[in-house]
Amino acid sequence: MPQHKSPMKRMKTDAKRQARNNYVKRTLKTLDKQIRSEMPPEEKQELLSKIYSQLDKAAKKGVIHKRTASRRKARVAAYINSLNK
Repeated sequence: MPQHKSPMKRMKTDAKRQARNNYVKRTLKTLDKQIRSEMPPEEKQELLSKIYSQLDKAAKKGVIHKRTASRRKARVAAYINSLNK
């Protein structure tokens, strides 16, 4: 346990950021599972915009890298397009 004030504050902010990062990552995983589950294509199309939004927000906050967000959006879009064929 740190003895000085600054490292104690740092530990608090690190814990807050870790909690936020875990929440965002869990949300992204949940959305990914939902879109790959059995549901009508119309609902998947609606969920696609929500996934895009969440990935962009996560990249903006620094939870995931912007290229990771882009790659995941491309993979989800490819999955949706493969269903339409």
